[in-house]
Amino acid sequence: MSILVLLQISAQPDKVDALKAAFGGLLPDTRAYDGCEGVTVHVDQDEPAKIVLLERWASRGHYERYFAWRIERGDLDAVGALTTGPPSISYLDDTDY
Repeated sequence: MSILVLLQISAQPDKVDALKAAFGGLLPDTRAYDGCEGVTVHVDQDEPAKIVLLERWASRGHYERYFAWRIERGDLDAVGALTTGPPSISYLDDTDY
């Protein structure tokens, strides 16, 4: 069963455009990565520096392998230099409610 990953990250006030550009460069590889079923990017209306990614993955293991790959490449260090702190990541299961 696939999972939904909710990633929230806040850009430094003067780095919002740079963070959006960074995601623009990173997301094609994310979407092509094994197990990625889709990614959408959203900006908080009340806090425009807050960016939310909704990601659908085949499994948590697929996402964790992807995240480790991003760390190994140094991509997270580059993105981290544009943010106010580490991202908030939630792993969500679908329900029948």
